[in-house]
Amino acid sequence: MTKNWKPDSWRSMPIRQVPTYPDELKLTEVEARLGNLPPLVFAGEARRLKKQLGDVANGNAFLLQGGDCAESFAEFHADKIRDTFRVLLQMSVALTFAASCPIVKVGRMAGQYAKPRSSDTETKDGVVLPSYRGDIINGISFDEKSRIPDPERMVQAYNQSSSTLNLLRAFAQGGYANLKKVHQWNLDFVGRGEAVEKYQDLAGRIDEALAFMEACGIDPNSTALHGTDFYVSHEALLLRYEEALTRIDSTSGDWYDTSGHMVWIGDRTRIKGEAHVEFLRGIQNPLGLKVGPTTKLDELIEIIDILNPENEAGRITLICRMGAGIVEDKLPPVIKRIEGEGKTVVWSSDPMHGNTISANNGFKTRPFEDVLAEIRRFFRIHRSMGTYAGGVHFEMTGQDVTECTGGAEAITEEKLADRYRTHCDPRLNASQSLELAFLIAEGLKEERDERIKVAKAASSN
Repeated sequence: MTKNWKPDSWRSMPIRQVPTYPDELKLTEVEARLGNLPPLVFAGEARRLKKQLGDVANGNAFLLQGGDCAESFAEFHADKIRDTFRVLLQMSVALTFAASCPIVKVGRMAGQYAKPRSSDTETKDGVVLPSYRGDIINGISFDEKSRIPDPERMVQAYNQSSSTLNLLRAFAQGGYANLKKVHQWNLDFVGRGEAVEKYQDLAGRIDEALAFMEACGIDPNSTALHGTDFYVSHEALLLRYEEALTRIDSTSGDWYDTSGHMVWIGDRTRIKGEAHVEFLRGIQNPLGLKVGPTTKLDELIEIIDILNPENEAGRITLICRMGAGIVEDKLPPVIKRIEGEGKTVVWSSDPMHGNTISANNGFKTRPFEDVLAEIRRFFRIHRSMGTYAGGVHFEMTGQDVTECTGGAEAITEEKLADRYRTHCDPRLNASQSLELAFLIAEGLKEERDERIKVAKAASSN
């Protein structure tokens, strides 16, 4: 048990990025209702994820984290959940073959309903309204009624997260994720391009491997091949919701935030002595910390010490979001400081947030080439510094959207309007995500070959 900590101890501390609810009585009543609802995830699952992330931190696995920038009540649909899940499966297969190591799969799903904003208000045509902060808080429509924070939205977020998790568990353990189904994971609209051809070739090789195993007497329907572990994560932004779903684990006696297996905090709330860090220090879930170009290294070290005083492997994932143009200047000092302090972390690249631009037609977008460039530089930096590039973190969807320019489809700025559906930030579509997985796989293979080379050299001396 964490000393001098309770799930509500954050309430006495300064806090940022919080809505102002007009009806305090209703807010209190909703929080009480949420507190009596069943957990969305279980402590044992979060512990298993932490152990697997510990393997990532030690260079024996790789983290693939991806999903919506902000989940939407209006777009909640079983097909959408399935499509994002199976693109992540496709990506993980490509990465597994390249890295020859387990891929830890974590979705930005079943809870990613809140978004930090740079301003408390938004102005259009002289009208000033509260900013849209995600469907768990208020509505995206630009009218006064929609923008009023409504506590009932937390209950709807809980219900939709519960349904999402039920479906994901069924997909992951009910046979859909069976490796014998690799050919069936392809999306109808992702039927063209080099990445699809590579995937079909890979699927054929998997079929051959499974046939060989069966011929050797190894059961191809074993548990390891029939299903997969799949976890969910989100930004722990709305602390009232997170607190309501924080429970004591009967096995260990520790507190866990049962709203998701992994939660993270971003640049805007990763502040020593403030509410979000205080809340996270008491829960035993694996945690993510966003690290950007303005991150103060002294404060980052202090926060890591607060959140992970035992230096436990798998507890902290540093999600590095720099930008393709500056990652080579900004990331090495972070790595040098963290390694110099002896901190055990997972190094993950978020190549999305630092590469957001405004297109000439007003759409916010992310060039595929910049996303890829940051990832490649991330791998190169870690290889040169002798550290392990352990993961990637994407905003992506299984849908056929046109939100990020470039890629094999050559989406132009003019095409962005065709299927631009995001509620917040632009996402990679299914085709771009699969293409990116194969390109990342090349970096993983180079890293694996280099480690084998070093190991052989060491053994011969």
